[in-house]
Amino acid sequence: MASTIHKSVMPAEVLSYLGLKPGDRVVDGTLGGGGHTRLLAEAVGPTGQVIAVDRDPGAIAHGAEIFAGLPVRFAQANYRDIPEVLDAVGVDAVDAVLLDVGLSSDQLADASRGFSFDADGPLDLRFDPTEGEPAWRLVNRLRPESLADLIYEFGEERFSRRIARRIAAVREKAPIQSAREFARVVASAIPRQYPPPRIHPATRTFQALRIAVNEELKSLQIALERTPTRLVPGGRMVVISFHSLEDRLVKQAFRNTQVWECLTRSPVDASEEETSRNPRSRSAHLRAARRLPEPGDATSA
Repeated sequence: MASTIHKSVMPAEVLSYLGLKPGDRVVDGTLGGGGHTRLLAEAVGPTGQVIAVDRDPGAIAHGAEIFAGLPVRFAQANYRDIPEVLDAVGVDAVDAVLLDVGLSSDQLADASRGFSFDADGPLDLRFDPTEGEPAWRLVNRLRPESLADLIYEFGEERFSRRIARRIAAVREKAPIQSAREFARVVASAIPRQYPPPRIHPATRTFQALRIAVNEELKSLQIALERTPTRLVPGGRMVVISFHSLEDRLVKQAFRNTQVWECLTRSPVDASEEETSRNPRSRSAHLRAARRLPEPGDATSA
């Protein structure tokens, strides 16, 4: 990946809520195209440190290339394993953590990964192509009832039963392999709507499969539970999510008043100017919280 087309969401809001100072140490748990990482590195300066984490080996390789000379260290890992990443680099605690959860534009543009409805490549959908089960295999092996449950639970798709039955009928003739083929199968199962919906009819089903093969909700839940243990008292966490299932987990976690002081009463959305420039930001929700001191700890930031 020689260049990136990904545009980071709500950069000004991220910096405002993280409140970074020169010399701070911060984790970017979702490196992606590196836009947020660069902002964080500039904010902490040469005396600070950014630990950039991503499951995608392509994102790590790209980051190592474009951030040479900046105070950034890289780790190919799941952000739920931030404590282990920090142990590996000899850092006890950090001043801030950022998670921009979900899919990057670079991954969408890579036809070999199957994230795009128009991709002729295999329906893979894994962030780390060396780990776990590709989506095409899941689609071809699950019983229709289990497939429908998965699509409904993770995609909130009301036509999940119809979609699962259609998938089962098509795969009886030949296994479903490519993302484009799968998108056509899903679209053929959904009744035409008037006016047509704003999103592609396969959007929620693709989302459901991607969440399933990457264990995204499980990873986010674990990260929200484990990350506070590696934040200094007063340290801040910002999470940007892109659908209600993720946002609900973040909202519930930040309501724990024994751990967090929530800094966002309701989710922060991108401005109209940003959404016109970067349509992906339309579905983004930002929440932020400050880590409270441990009982008996007199220090706070």
